[in-house]
Amino acid sequence: MTHVTIVASLIPSTAPTAAGAALARDFTWPDEPACAALAHELAQALRDGLLAGGSAYIELHGTLGAGKTTFTRHLLRALGVQGRIKSPSYAVVEQHEVPGMVIQHFDFYRFNDPQEWEDAGFRDLFAAPGLKLAEWPEKAEGLLPRPDLSIHIQPLAEDTRQVKMAAFSAIGRQALNALQPVQDVGVPSHG
Repeated sequence: MTHVTIVASLIPSTAPTAAGAALARDFTWPDEPACAALAHELAQALRDGLLAGGSAYIELHGTLGAGKTTFTRHLLRALGVQGRIKSPSYAVVEQHEVPGMVIQHFDFYRFNDPQEWEDAGFRDLFAAPGLKLAEWPEKAEGLLPRPDLSIHIQPLAEDTRQVKMAAFSAIGRQALNALQPVQDVGVPSHG
């Protein structure tokens, strides 16, 4: 079984509209199965609210090759998406549907024109119920709503990733609090 290291802390929010502090946790993924395990836990934490017609917006930050799309694919699979899950790098958005839930996966890497935001109807997509995932959200800065959950992925070694998740809403905090603090083998647990 693959384990994920997790550390919880409170950090001041960097989002200008967020009041108070944001809950943040640090994770270490030693390999892709650890990434998949955490994506599965996050899917379980979000599923009921999304199936009840709720909404959640998750931002994914990291360099090229950090693992943003890999994490997203694992999350979508855990939510029940079947078939090929491709990166929306050229299309900017890919829509996925599972019974009772719509998921919009955005990749703003090639996003250059704010007018495209209006022309493509992105405002309406973000206003609709369902899950919205955005890679490279900094490319659409000023147009996107405040995220419920922000995920920063940093490569440390070939397969190892340092991940910081920060919650900026009740939905984000509930999801982040649902993630289990599993310790790596050899790391003492605090109890």
